[in-house]
Amino acid sequence: MIEFTDIRKSYGQDTVLGPVSGQIPAGGVTSLVGPNGAGKSTLLTIIGRLTEPTSGRVTVDGLDVHRAKSQEVARTLSVLRQENHFTARVTVRELVAFGRFPHSRGRLTPACVAKIDEALEFLHLGDLQHRHLDQLSGGQRQRAYVAMVVAQDTQYVLLDEPLNNLDMKHSVRMMGQLRRAADELGKTVVLIVHDINFAATYSDRIVALREGQIAASGTVDAMMRAEVLTEVFDTPVQIHEVDGNRTAVYFR
Repeated sequence: MIEFTDIRKSYGQDTVLGPVSGQIPAGGVTSLVGPNGAGKSTLLTIIGRLTEPTSGRVTVDGLDVHRAKSQEVARTLSVLRQENHFTARVTVRELVAFGRFPHSRGRLTPACVAKIDEALEFLHLGDLQHRHLDQLSGGQRQRAYVAMVVAQDTQYVLLDEPLNNLDMKHSVRMMGQLRRAADELGKTVVLIVHDINFAATYSDRIVALREGQIAASGTVDAMMRAEVLTEVFDTPVQIHEVDGNRTAVYFR
């Protein structure tokens, strides 16, 4: 379980997040949603130890994320940032192998090689593993980065806008693969997604932020309500339901 207590992040006199407290249960997929500037990335990167909070505490299965040793944290959770740029020319397989660094410290063991192979197969990258990243499409590169965090083999996987720059087809495939990671590999997936309908289709829980605060959180059924989403996004929302699936439609 991820627990965060009285988390706050300020830059000078400006507070961009918090104080916020909450829990994300182990297992399944949890989506963070909300308008731009709501604090989603700040909360995710604080949980992932990429950003130091001004105050507050984060624990993952009891491990104090900001006080534990880096290697211990890296064996517990993996993080995919929104922007990923490699200046070196690396192949897909070399990129995925970076995910094993917390375990191998650069010396790959047979167990590491097996995890790399499993991640490549899981993300359907076997045929592309020897291509360089600059030879891939945007969707293929994004799958390669996700394979890297899968190869890290942590219980908790945090992803900051993994659908960024993906078209509809590749977004659907990516969300399906993240859903499989939760269901088939037993991962706890926490991601930021802008499209509430993607969140509703593939998630177990949704946490909505607004103006640096948690505006609402709960199951998909509890969150996919017109009054909730209208409040979160500050725009009129209608909910359409077909065969038990709810879709949000926004109006000006």
